[in-house]
Amino acid sequence: TTQDGLPLTGRMRIRLVLLSFLSVAQSHAATRPNLVLLLADDLGIGDLGCYGNKTLRTPNIDRLAEGGVKLTQHLAASPLCTPSRAAFMTGRYPIRSGMASEFLVGVYLFSASSGGLPTSEITFAKLLKGQGYSTALIGKWHLGTNCHNKSDFCHHPLSHGFDYFHGIPVTNLRDCKPGEGSVFTRGIRLLVFIPLQIIAVTLLTMVVLKYLGLVRVPPLVFFGLLCLAAMILGLLVCFLHYFRPLNCFLMRNHEITQQPLSYDNLMQRLVADAAQFIRRNAKKPFLLVLSYLHVHTALFSSKEFAGKSKHGAYGDAVEEMDWSVGQILKVLDELKLANNTLIYFSSDQGAHVEEVTPKGEVHGGSNGIYKGGKANNWEGGIRVPGILRWPGVIQAGLEIDEPTSNMDVFPTVATLAGAPLPEDRIIDGRDLMPLLQGKTQHSDHEFLFHYCNFYLNAVRWHPRNSTSIWKAFFFTPKFSPEGANGCFSTHVCFCHGHSVSYHHPPLLFDISRDPTERNPVTPATEPRFQEVLDTMQQAVDRHTKTLKAVPNQLSLGNIVWKPWLQMCCSPSGLSCQCDREKQARRASH
Repeated sequence: TTQDGLPLTGRMRIRLVLLSFLSVAQSHAATRPNLVLLLADDLGIGDLGCYGNKTLRTPNIDRLAEGGVKLTQHLAASPLCTPSRAAFMTGRYPIRSGMASEFLVGVYLFSASSGGLPTSEITFAKLLKGQGYSTALIGKWHLGTNCHNKSDFCHHPLSHGFDYFHGIPVTNLRDCKPGEGSVFTRGIRLLVFIPLQIIAVTLLTMVVLKYLGLVRVPPLVFFGLLCLAAMILGLLVCFLHYFRPLNCFLMRNHEITQQPLSYDNLMQRLVADAAQFIRRNAKKPFLLVLSYLHVHTALFSSKEFAGKSKHGAYGDAVEEMDWSVGQILKVLDELKLANNTLIYFSSDQGAHVEEVTPKGEVHGGSNGIYKGGKANNWEGGIRVPGILRWPGVIQAGLEIDEPTSNMDVFPTVATLAGAPLPEDRIIDGRDLMPLLQGKTQHSDHEFLFHYCNFYLNAVRWHPRNSTSIWKAFFFTPKFSPEGANGCFSTHVCFCHGHSVSYHHPPLLFDISRDPTERNPVTPATEPRFQEVLDTMQQAVDRHTKTLKAVPNQLSLGNIVWKPWLQMCCSPSGLSCQCDREKQARRASH
């Protein structure tokens, strides 16, 4: 016996059991990969060399594709930033979480909006954090910040499973960069210039009528109209002056570190922070979401890339983003983490084809052969790059043309991390690993539903024993001007009312034969026309029955600016200006 009174054989058994348990735990830990998710903003599938671009230089992203799997029918769950990112984070159609607008505006534009990803939603970051992963989001969030006051952070990344956040809580806009114009031009025209014109015409008419002696106009009426015009102009001046500092700022966790944000070496700063996060967590599993501000307007790039591409400011931004991918790959190689790291690269939706400056400069990307772009569900708006690399686990150089979704990232990374999927809600994404590893040749998505904000726009059907991929549109946007490839008169396409054309019966395409969506099939050209539509309608009916009413996070009340939610780095709130980023860089030097 031993000093603790146990027989020697009993003590040995306990040791063996403990050693066995530790061995299993270490083996399990070794099989759990690090996860690096790279998400571009508004990048077109036709912008990358590995997807056919011949003039933009993207050697690092191309190298990523050569070393892994390239998905050629990878689809965003929504063609707009906010709902697409909600689907990416949760693995669920955005309508399930209330992140689908019934209003014209489908994204957040103000930092002091009260809407956002509900705390009841489970992100993959939350699941992985529960499995011992270190988690970080660096870059763009765009899923809300606060609910009731400016410090509750109910929608903030740190409330959704991320240990660390460094980036912008809303989005990158033209208004954030002086001299780049405004996304509010149409709104200003409607809410400011037209009312001012009406007031001016009214004043002129009253002056003429009074001069002719036809009517008597009290002086107070003139005074009231002049005051109204002055008030409208004053509000416009305040908006133009304060929008940038109040909405365009960098945060580190819950603290504002640069207000307004500076574009000077912004990509380098964020990528350096991403590299530091990897170095800090090299000994434990980590999740890094590097959510690029590139290539959403306002476009920017450092002096090393400015003016170097063949596609102006847009090309410069793409090539700088590619450089940043190379920096992440370099760090992983240096720390010998590449073989135990799954890397995913994609875009939140297709290129914004209507991004053309008043000078005629194209600031939007290329969607290749595909029709449409951002904000609509033609293939150009939702078919995005999809690249995954995990050396030794995923076959290099593979190309897969099966329908997949950005919602698939959720169950894929959760399963790899050993996290059980939530059982109290529907997860619309599917684990990609069987497809990536060749264990199955067919996508697990028989049907995919394409929403334009709150409204079901189209449905895709890939029959199990067929190469056909049917896509039926219930409505399509009215492109303007006629014959254009986008809604240039409104800058983006809208989802309902006079902005769309409804189709009865639905407009039907076979994407496998007509990926450009130029030639809809008809009963005359497709004998199974009605049978196909009936099957798709039955799928829609089944899907609709799974939807539950939830608060709309993108209602007008949830997207408007609320002064009590406004964050400011100055305690007094009188001057929202600071640069703690510069102070931190000086301290590090």
